[in-house]
Parts: sequence; structure tokens; C-alpha cells
Amino acid sequence: MSTPSPAPPARLVSLDAFRGMTIALMILVNNPGDWTNVYWPFLHAPWHGWTPTDLVFPFFLFIVGAAIPFSRRGTAGQALRRGAVLFGLGLFIAAYPAFDVTTLRIPGVLQRIAVCYVAAWLLHRAGRPWVEATVASGLLAGYWFLMTRVTVPGGVPPNLEPETNLGAWIDRALMDGHLWRQSKTWDPEGVLSTLPAIATTLLGVLTGRWVKRDAPSPTMRAAVLMAAGLVLTVAGLAWGRTFPINKSLWTPSYVLLTAGLAAYFFAALYWIADVRGHGRWARPFVIYGVNAILVFVASGLIAKTLVRIEIPTASGPTPLPLWLCRTVFGTWLPPTAASLAYAVTNVAVWFAVLRALDRRGIHWKV
Repeated sequence: MSTPSPAPPARLVSLDAFRGMTIALMILVNNPGDWTNVYWPFLHAPWHGWTPTDLVFPFFLFIVGAAIPFSRRGTAGQALRRGAVLFGLGLFIAAYPAFDVTTLRIPGVLQRIAVCYVAAWLLHRAGRPWVEATVASGLLAGYWFLMTRVTVPGGVPPNLEPETNLGAWIDRALMDGHLWRQSKTWDPEGVLSTLPAIATTLLGVLTGRWVKRDAPSPTMRAAVLMAAGLVLTVAGLAWGRTFPINKSLWTPSYVLLTAGLAAYFFAALYWIADVRGHGRWARPFVIYGVNAILVFVASGLIAKTLVRIEIPTASGPTPLPLWLCRTVFGTWLPPTAASLAYAVTNVAVWFAVLRALDRRGIHWKV
């Protein structure tokens, strides 16, 4: 699949840059030098609430949706093939390096992207924005009803606690033994919470449709998108007072908040880079954006490899990333700053790799 790409069609600099910024931040937060020393913005909220890190995944799903109206129209079979490849890559990352199918985690980031992409593509193929908007609204309302009004089997009242909510029960019923290893009883990319994640993607599709329109003017399209982003953000914050913002549950308030912020940020990038034509500054992010899946997969596999390499030290065997963090950065920086410096270096090294590939016209497509 890694072959020189043909000349691509005209595309939005802002969309590629937004994708690149998002994947670069994803690489940053996934690869600290020392997990015990991380600044709070680069960690997920423990449960309810949100941090900047909690924006990364929904931003990426929003971008997946926004790109659909701009992509070449293909067949349903091609969309399903892309989804299957993404899902398979997610399973491969989860299995590597032990490849123990008895404990293989079935849900995951790429797996959720695959499902959301296919669902959004098929709905977009129907060709009507009102269909996408209606389905997105129905998914959010239906998820709210299931999580807050339906009794969990076993007589447990509706709740939003990690192990006793309806989504966690469904995950255990369908995939017990194949869930997130940190919990083993629920999964942040579980079955039920994928429904509102599809809504996130559909809001991206609607955004892409709006930006692609011939009228009104590009400046007006950016302004309306900013206004819509503000409305969604405020709605998410307001709903969060009764149905908490929660990334692991992918609550509807979280969907509205993150989609609103994504729309506002994308509108700003669109106006600066595509409407005003000031896009040269975004080139490093575009380089990340056109090879987003490649760097996500490769960085994940290499990170899992490096952590298994142990260096003998006075305090015992130390994983290579932690040893490098302490040896290269920890001698002149405080522990938390050293951990961040390692993560930033990781992002910079991957940029060098992606820049070399881009110069050769190599863009990894799924």
C-alpha cells in the first residue's frame, strides 16, 4: 500500500492541517517519557469532565466526517474495505507483540474510526443533509434515553458509573475477556458509546457539506460555521450540567462540546489558510495530516516495542523510553518537563520521517 501517490485533486489545506495537528497531538499525549510525571492537560479526565487531551479523538472523528464530502465518490464495497482495513489494523496493534487471541482487546481507536467512517459514508451516500442531521439527533437522544432511563439487567438502576452503567454491562456481555486491560470490566471504545461517536462523525459530514457549498461566499461560510460551533459548544456545556461531559461514555454533552470546538477551530483554519490564502505556516501539519494513519499505526507499534526493551540500572530493569527520558532530559529538566520533552522529541522525529516520505510523494492510503 505504500506507493508513490498520483497527483491528488485540489484539497483543503485547512482540513489536512487540522488532521495533522490532531494526529500530532495524539502522538504527543500517547508517548510521554514517564507516565508518572505528566502535565494535567496531557492526561484524560479521570471520569466526568474534560481536558485538552479529551478533544483529540472526537476531533479526529469530526475530521473523518468532514473529509467524506470532499473525497472521491466510490462504491459501498470500497468503503467497507477501508473500514475493514482500519478495523484490522486496530486489532493488529492490540495483538502486537504477543498475538494472544484469548485476551485480545476487540474495541479500540482504529476500530471505532472504522465503524464510524462506514456508517457516516453510507448515510452521506443517501445524499440528504437532513437525513444525517436526523440520524445524529436520534443517536444522541436514544443514547441519553438508554443510559438514563433503562434499568441495567440485574435490577441495577440507570447510572453513569464506570462498571455498572448499561454500556459496561453490554461490553461484558458481548466481549468479556476482550476489553480494555486497565479496567477489564468496561471499555472506553465500547459498543453502546459508539452510537454517539457516529453522531460526532455525522456532524463532521454536515460541516464538510457546508464548506463545500458554492454559496454563500467562503467568508460567510466560515462565519456561519464559527457561529454554529459556538452554539454547539454552549449547548454541550449546558447539557453537561445534567448529563455530564464524559469521554469514556462519549456522552451527548461531550459530543456537542467537542463538535462545537472542532467546528469553530476548523472554521478559523479554513478562513486563514483557504479563504485568505495564508497556508504556508501550516505545511508541517499538512505533512502530518496526509499520512495520519501511517504515523498512528507505526508510532503505536514502535512504542509497544521500545517499552519491552529494558536497560539495567541501579534501581532495576528500566524500560527504554523511561531510561532515555531520565538520561537525555532528566539530567537538566524537572521530571515532568523531561517527560514532556521526550514526547515532543517523539513528535519531531516522526515529522522528520513523514517529511522524507512526503518529499518522495509517498502517502499511505487505506
